[in-house]
Amino acid sequence: MMERTASILSEHAVEVIEKLLAKFPADQRQSAVIGSLQEVQHENRGFLTVELMDAVAEYLGLSKIAVYEVASFYSMLETEPVGRHSVSICNNISCMLNGADELVEHVENKLGIKTGESTKDDRIYLKREEECLAACCGAPMMMVDHVFYEKLTTKQIDEILDKLE
Repeated sequence: MMERTASILSEHAVEVIEKLLAKFPADQRQSAVIGSLQEVQHENRGFLTVELMDAVAEYLGLSKIAVYEVASFYSMLETEPVGRHSVSICNNISCMLNGADELVEHVENKLGIKTGESTKDDRIYLKREEECLAACCGAPMMMVDHVFYEKLTTKQIDEILDKLE
């Protein structure tokens, strides 16, 4: 079976997974699930397929359901096709009090989509509400492809989004 997994996972993904595994005790391979899924998701245009999740499970020596549970629980993992760039605007209390709701509305209007949708050209996916991105001191903030942007204005958001290809 490992041969089949090797043909599904890229060399780079395997290297990343091996680096993740090196951070944890040998009997705690499940600790590398999130990072492994993030890597294969990134290589697959931003979403996970059953085949990719199965390959990660096999490579890590875990049950498929253990990997599916992680993939379906965490908001940074997508199991359906989405736009190439993932945009999340935090809406927790600090961000909300600093104008996050207005920023979401601005982005929806700018892109012509609602949260949970991708632009027609599949360039940008605006994630559904993001409860907390752990940058309260930098509110309001958003994350684009796992990069944080803090203390945002609509002008800054426009500049960030306009640079995405």
